[in-house]
Amino acid sequence: MSALRRAVEFLVTRVLRSRLGIALALAVVVFGIIGAARLVAGPGDPTLGLTNRPSEPITTVEPGAGDDGLVGGASEPTPVTRPGELTPEQTADRFVAAWLGKPGATAAQWHDGMRPLSTPELTAKLADAVPAEVPGGQVTDKVTLRPRSATFVEVLVPLDTGRLRLELVAPNGQWLVDAVDWEQE
Repeated sequence: MSALRRAVEFLVTRVLRSRLGIALALAVVVFGIIGAARLVAGPGDPTLGLTNRPSEPITTVEPGAGDDGLVGGASEPTPVTRPGELTPEQTADRFVAAWLGKPGATAAQWHDGMRPLSTPELTAKLADAVPAEVPGGQVTDKVTLRPRSATFVEVLVPLDTGRLRLELVAPNGQWLVDAVDWEQE
């Protein structure tokens, strides 16, 4: 009898007063309520819920109504240039000529040649660039222009050592180079 009494005392004084004991007691109560509810409710209907799926897809549009894709087609956007300003092609050609530089040009001359064709952000990024260390070469083919919107154009310039990728922006109609990237072949 004393062993039973000590077990009950231990349960009441130590286990049920600890966090673990309280958590276990709550779990027993919750599972007891769920079990009692299932016993009272009886067997469930197996046709209810997600088991009763349709045999065909549910359509919300008349299948013969035609194409419901992008309105307006896949026409390429046309870059907008302010009158009297350089086109994206002209800006890219002049920037590439300045990027490739002239033999014997100083770093200051190199930066000065690109400054009027670059955004202030790109000019700041290129401030510490050394012309001798940037990828260069000779233009080997025609420049490819990819208009992304009326004020954003991507230009690919094939060089003998790789490909120069320029991003041009024209927030106010004047095209400026905003990013330069190099893809080595």
